[in-house]
Amino acid sequence: MFVRGSIVALVTPMDAGGAVDDAALSRLIALHVASGTAAIVAVGTTGESATLDEDEHCAVIARCVELADGRLPVIAGTGANATAEAIRLTRCAERAGADAALLVTPYYNKPTQAGLIAHHRAVAEAVSMPQILYNVPGRTACDLLPETTAELARIENIVGLKDATGDLARLPRLRALCGRDFALYSGDDGSGCEFMLRGGDGVISVTSNVAPALMRRMCEAALAGDRETALALNAQLDALHQALFVESNPIPVKWAMAEMGLAQQGIRLPLTWLSEASQPAVREALRRVGAV
Repeated sequence: MFVRGSIVALVTPMDAGGAVDDAALSRLIALHVASGTAAIVAVGTTGESATLDEDEHCAVIARCVELADGRLPVIAGTGANATAEAIRLTRCAERAGADAALLVTPYYNKPTQAGLIAHHRAVAEAVSMPQILYNVPGRTACDLLPETTAELARIENIVGLKDATGDLARLPRLRALCGRDFALYSGDDGSGCEFMLRGGDGVISVTSNVAPALMRRMCEAALAGDRETALALNAQLDALHQALFVESNPIPVKWAMAEMGLAQQGIRLPLTWLSEASQPAVREALRRVGAV
């Protein structure tokens, strides 16, 4: 198993002009090391991969590897809707020393299941590093089906799946098809606790950006099969799970981190700063976990 537990889908901190804030990035990675986060995902959806150009994308991955300094694994978001671009980004991650790559299914152009197999096979054959599939049909307009995942799981360096469908009924089918050694991660904070209690291996979490220690404790309890403790801890997090998606991710979490003093008020267009109407719900959720 590659890694288990609470994996943070790390924001890319920015200043008011949208430039990457290196000092804040250093502080955030130190926070996750201290909090016991199992791994970080750099430049995924929450890290605004869509609005970083390729040079910036590779530079942020390399900087995260440097800052982590072997203290926790770095999983690099390297997916793209062009196979050649995904290969270039995954090669960048491998050169930077990332521990694995996370590849979202190609978005917008809506490949068939055969196309998804050909795409991920091409990346896996071009770059030998461990690779995790990422299925989030709500954003990509295509769905990596369990049977397709099983076909890809036969490729040696495809080691896991981030399933952000929120459909818990998929989990037993995926486990039966892909085997015990294939890592299955939830990409949905709201159902992540139950996903682990039912046999999943962890959650790639937006919530972990603002409550990393509590998320780590919840995940540890869930993975240990301690349902009572896991559900009690998750109940403390539930309002945060909901509030961090009142507007498109990562708008609410970046506002929350600025409110906590962890980052500046920086985000890139076409995403905009959290609306005043949504701020009270996020602030109240932060208050409930003692983050403000």
